[in-house]
Amino acid sequence: MKPAISHQRTDSRTVLAWAVFLAAFGTIVGAWGFELIGGYVPCQLCLGQRIPYYVGVPVALLAVIAAMSGRAQLTRLLLLVLAGIFIWSAYKGGFHAGVEWEWWQGPIACGGGGAAPIAPAGNLLGQLTEGAPPVSCTVASWRFPDADWGLSFAGWNAVVSAAIVIGALLGATRPIRAKA
Repeated sequence: MKPAISHQRTDSRTVLAWAVFLAAFGTIVGAWGFELIGGYVPCQLCLGQRIPYYVGVPVALLAVIAAMSGRAQLTRLLLLVLAGIFIWSAYKGGFHAGVEWEWWQGPIACGGGGAAPIAPAGNLLGQLTEGAPPVSCTVASWRFPDADWGLSFAGWNAVVSAAIVIGALLGATRPIRAKA
């Protein structure tokens, strides 16, 4: 005899779509928090690293909606698109981290005028309009752990983006089960 209430098993693709969405959304919210609350002023490369999140978060939300509505093929496609977006993000983060570690040069516009690692975010517009020099892309304003070899915001972005890629690819490659 079957129980009156059946507990539907959550599909792993749905769980992975949620994980990708939450990781991407949490990362961009964290970046805004460090800027607006923590006072860290982003450089040109930092701002460029946000673009994949601005594109990826809505796509990830669509993947969650597709997964929860049982549209496995669409979910797979969206997760593959997300893997591509966050490969781009991991590259951008890794490139910026390499610039900070002086493994290669960054864009000329990123030279800045010596990074003021922490500046009041509320006065960011005032700094821009007063002709203040841009924040240098070559100096990491924060590292964790706090050591020369620690990862900067850019380095952590590369790590998080790579984890998102793995989660998206795992979700995209899950076999589609026949409906009972």
